[in-house]
Amino acid sequence: MSQFTSLELCAGAGGQALGLEMAGFDHAALIELEPAACATLRLNRPGWSVIEDDLRQFSGNPYKGIDLVAGGVPCPPFSKAGKQLGAKDERDLFPEAIRLVDECRPQAVMLENVRGLLDAVFDDYRNKVEKQLKKLGYVPGWRLLNASDFGVSQLRPRVVFVGVRKDLASGFSWPEPLQTEPRTVGELLHDLMKANGWRGAKRWREQANAIAPTLVGGSKKHGGPDLGPTRAKRAWATLGVDGMGLWDEAPARDFVGIPRLTPRMTARIQGFPDDWQFFGRKTAAYRQIGNAFPPPVATAVARQIFVALSVKRVFMVA
Repeated sequence: MSQFTSLELCAGAGGQALGLEMAGFDHAALIELEPAACATLRLNRPGWSVIEDDLRQFSGNPYKGIDLVAGGVPCPPFSKAGKQLGAKDERDLFPEAIRLVDECRPQAVMLENVRGLLDAVFDDYRNKVEKQLKKLGYVPGWRLLNASDFGVSQLRPRVVFVGVRKDLASGFSWPEPLQTEPRTVGELLHDLMKANGWRGAKRWREQANAIAPTLVGGSKKHGGPDLGPTRAKRAWATLGVDGMGLWDEAPARDFVGIPRLTPRMTARIQGFPDDWQFFGRKTAAYRQIGNAFPPPVATAVARQIFVALSVKRVFMVA
């Protein structure tokens, strides 16, 4: 068992939870509202305590003294693809996250969201969050991180908020980007594209010679699985990928044309290991994948938090 424990909010399909696990944290509990995502978590980690509940109804009091409260509160209130209503959006769960931090009083907090949260329109919103966390005894900070800087084969900019308790804050520093470039889509997915013996796989690999556009997860209002708006589909087309939908399987041996990705391919682009399974059919699986926080990015940040928390632990042991 790890020396540090975490409580995961809005856990989704487990991208951040998996990243925290890889960084050395044990999960005391994971809260998620969507049944399919909860099924995914249980499918992959039967030993995890997965609580299928609305965050607004969840009490953090039983978890008082947990080391880390982490999660990815809903993005639509801050997304450029939406109306950016922020606090006026009924899906804004930052207040609930802060309430749970108050109830649990962890040593650190880690929350991720979309790039739009750093827009000027949300300056007051971020300042309010910072003031609330400072009042609770944390040193807060925001950082825009690109997944491609941490080995993920897509840009995928995400805003990460970290708050560390005052007495531990000096031990935290943001992760540095890797010095190596992530693999191109062709390099990353070639083996999956040729899984059914597709004769055009080698030629496709040569065309798919850049990292992927940012994956987007469909909302409940969205009909089926596709790879995003028109601009994203054009970017996928330059890589030799039909972004109008997904396939269940790789291209057949004699397939001629532009292939589509499978859910497993998108999961690999998102940074999930191949043994991580997703519950549900294509649309449900891709919605979980597209909305996930890439595990390698979560790992990079969580390792820095782990180091900060370890400073006191080492001091106490000494």
